[in-house]
Amino acid sequence: MTRSLFFSFFVRMTIALAFVAVMRVWFTPWGWIPGIILVLVWAAVNALLLARSVRQNITQLQTSTATIAERPIEILEQRFQDFDGLARAISVVSAHVERVLADAAESRNELVAMIDSMQDAVVAVDQGGRIQWTNQRMQKLIPGASISSAVRIGHALVQTIRDPDVLQCVRTALEERVVSERRSTLLLPGRIFEVIASPMPGGGAVAVLHDITRIEQVERTQRDFVANVSHELRTPLTSITGYVETLLDHESSLSPVAREFLSIILKNATRMNRLTEDLLMMARVESSEQELHPVPVPADILVRDAVQAMSGLVQDAGAVLEIGETTDLQVFADADAIVQVLSNLIENGIKYGQPRGEQHARVVVSAQTVSEPIQAVEFRVRDFGQGIASEHLPRIFERFYRVDKARSRESGGTGLGLAIALHVVQAHGGAIRAESELNGGSTFIFTLPKAQYPQH
Repeated sequence: MTRSLFFSFFVRMTIALAFVAVMRVWFTPWGWIPGIILVLVWAAVNALLLARSVRQNITQLQTSTATIAERPIEILEQRFQDFDGLARAISVVSAHVERVLADAAESRNELVAMIDSMQDAVVAVDQGGRIQWTNQRMQKLIPGASISSAVRIGHALVQTIRDPDVLQCVRTALEERVVSERRSTLLLPGRIFEVIASPMPGGGAVAVLHDITRIEQVERTQRDFVANVSHELRTPLTSITGYVETLLDHESSLSPVAREFLSIILKNATRMNRLTEDLLMMARVESSEQELHPVPVPADILVRDAVQAMSGLVQDAGAVLEIGETTDLQVFADADAIVQVLSNLIENGIKYGQPRGEQHARVVVSAQTVSEPIQAVEFRVRDFGQGIASEHLPRIFERFYRVDKARSRESGGTGLGLAIALHVVQAHGGAIRAESELNGGSTFIFTLPKAQYPQH
């Protein structure tokens, strides 16, 4: 039968005490002294053996436990079984730790393989801006790509990448703990990158560099093509319009059929001329070739100028154009460009804002001061027509997008007015959106920042 270490020590001490009792009974009154001495010696020897055994068990457990991170340990078989339960528990924990480490290593390898397979360059930095890891694509972008990534780990990002746009984007993510986006044109000659830096939960940040050079080239080619074609079409369209108008105004011998045909030609030529003008405007706005000259201007002046500019269209369409609540707070804007934006929105309201069952459209233009998220003026152009379905609202500012294609062609719309308005407002640092509900009308809203004056 197996005995524990402490039980064995108890048995030995009991035997020693019994021995002392026997010495006391059978020998002289002084005969118990040698017995006590023997008991003390016996106790010291057993205590030494006990301490040595405990120390050996603890040392072996400590040594084995320290190697859990490297390899699992097995159940320890000792002479005394007092630590057998502890050894088994450590063995179970060791096996669990091994599985967790194996899973973590596998997940890390999968993550590394996935990141390395990305076409985008990825770099992660700690809170001090030192590189923690990069993928292979990033290694190819960094000058001196022959140097292994292990050499760059721990180096400051500013020592590796000299592009101020990339560094500022990462710095914003580290300091402000927000997602930051920028464009980089200096990292590699002739290449354009979209940089997105995001803060990591445990501190630090990760930056993704997406090469958009090819996309930019395609978009630039498209803009150039549209601008060139539109420019080339202007001359023949102007000639066609001029000759047709001359025939209609000064040729009295035209038959009714010929006059009808010429009217159709004039109508479509005028529509094509408007389309080319809008395409040229769109190309200039998207390519930033249109120079804006923003100055402080009162918001109510912009509203009144736009209403006055649209008076002819309002009269021809028999619409009702009203000025709602306005403010004289000054905004920093190019007056001609913003009047054009308001005119486009008013024109849309007149064309598509006719209430059901009524013959004439009603449009209300207003301007109010707002303080969130910044001090700005909010311009509103509201109509009372059939409204826009919710599925169309996210796309109405796209080029050539039409909610009702048949109705847009009938009214002569080009599908570019809202897209031009979007780019002009964004160029002023503002934002534009639309609110609508079916049979409840539509409201187009854009904001412009308040004019700031230098303090003396």
